[in-house]
Amino acid sequence: MPSTWRWWRTDWATGTGIETGIETQRQGMAPSGKRVARPLSLSDIAVEDPKRMSDDAQKLRIAVVGVGHLGQHHARIYAELPGVELVAVADTSDTRRREVGTRLKVPAVADYRTLLGKVDAVSVVVPTLTHHEVARGFLTSGTDVLVEKPMCRTLAEAEELVALAQTGRRILQVGHSERYNAAVRALIGQVQDPGFIEVHRIGPFPGRGTDVDVVLDLMIHDIDIVLTLVKAPVRAVSAVGVPVVSERADIANARLEFANGCVANLTASRVSGERLRKIRVFQRDTYFVLDYASQELCLFRQEVRDGSAAGRLTRLEVPVTRVEPLRQELMDFVASVRSRQPPLVSGEAGRDAMAVATRIIELL
Repeated sequence: MPSTWRWWRTDWATGTGIETGIETQRQGMAPSGKRVARPLSLSDIAVEDPKRMSDDAQKLRIAVVGVGHLGQHHARIYAELPGVELVAVADTSDTRRREVGTRLKVPAVADYRTLLGKVDAVSVVVPTLTHHEVARGFLTSGTDVLVEKPMCRTLAEAEELVALAQTGRRILQVGHSERYNAAVRALIGQVQDPGFIEVHRIGPFPGRGTDVDVVLDLMIHDIDIVLTLVKAPVRAVSAVGVPVVSERADIANARLEFANGCVANLTASRVSGERLRKIRVFQRDTYFVLDYASQELCLFRQEVRDGSAAGRLTRLEVPVTRVEPLRQELMDFVASVRSRQPPLVSGEAGRDAMAVATRIIELL
């Protein structure tokens, strides 16, 4: 019997799903009506297989390259999304790829290049130093790409990926998952003319991610969000940072001055004894306080009484329905691949965050 899937694209202004169509998917059955199990192999995802193309023509065939700490969750979510077929995972670690492949019942390969030209879309969740190489390979083979943050190791590499995506008319999305945080979406909808922004993103040493400094590891999230809130060119940058337990800066502070007069002060640390992820945004008559981890947002607004508003601030809680940001991010990627519309965090947005991060790193 055919089964029917409903496709949805999220309206990020309201946080609701918009139905974009209904498609029918036939599932292969044995003559007895029972499902037939057979071993998984790369031939299962060969584009040349006409039976597979006719049976699963409406499913997006997606792979995940790199299934470590974060990549395993990309694979998990794709395996759960309707209308998506996770066709393979790739990782140079024999243990990791076998563990995730077995758990999700998909082929696991050591060399991502065996997947080139065989999938519709891919998540690239490898170490930052190889983001450019892997993403470039898939873009040039005609595949839509979601590359995790930071987009690349250098601004030049990021610019090349954007150019390749534009030339090949491919979807290129960057994994700034905080943009899909429900509280952040609410904040972006509320802020009008920010004058000062203060951000703290600090936590204990994670023991991973040290292939880049703390700016590309952590602060890049907040650079992207600040650029989204301010919507003006960065006029000046000052920064300080020091290495503590690695060879690169583990704690850093940056001050961004924008052409419209707004100033943003960002602190990122991966060597702190406490965890804190908060952003405060100040504008005329109102300031906002957002907790990234709890997805809570409140605002303090000047209250006018008897024609006077001197010093009176009223606290208001902004209602937010918590979501899994990564799931929202991958749903947006899938919707963009289907609709051919830009994702919320495009390659251009990732490149712009990299440009500011590069200016900060040069000062450390």
